[in-house]
Amino acid sequence: MKSLVRLVLVALTTVAAVHAHAVAIQDEAPDFTLKSLEGSNLRLEEYRGQVVLINFWASWCGPCRQEMPLLDRLHHRYEDTGFAVLGVNVEGEVKPAQEIVDKTNVTFPVLIDEDQKVSEMYDLEAMPSTVVVDRDGVVRYIHRGYKPGDEAKYIEIVKALIRE
Repeated sequence: MKSLVRLVLVALTTVAAVHAHAVAIQDEAPDFTLKSLEGSNLRLEEYRGQVVLINFWASWCGPCRQEMPLLDRLHHRYEDTGFAVLGVNVEGEVKPAQEIVDKTNVTFPVLIDEDQKVSEMYDLEAMPSTVVVDRDGVVRYIHRGYKPGDEAKYIEIVKALIRE
């Protein structure tokens, strides 16, 4: 019985430690620097003062490919109001990411998470995953997955944060 209790305690401690690093609403967004498809390094901290939608995606993810043009429209619609979209490809390879960007014609910056360190920092549980960060660098919205119509909530959140 003691060994079973000890095993359960170890398991619970491990789960708690793993989820202790998960990003939650009202947390400060973990800063990161990643190389963009254009070759420049972009740092989240450089976007402080803007509302930022970070979209984690993969080329093999059908909902990701479906969502990207919608995110690009959102990017264009609100970029003049202090809003930015950053696409973070979680595969770590330029070629598949570039192929999808070429097919979808998105223009927001696409970053490559080569070592999946950023993906780990944000504790991704689904593809795509979207995190919206306010002007002060605080996580205000997290959405996992995508189905048609989800972009209406993104618009609602982005408009509210832009007005703050």
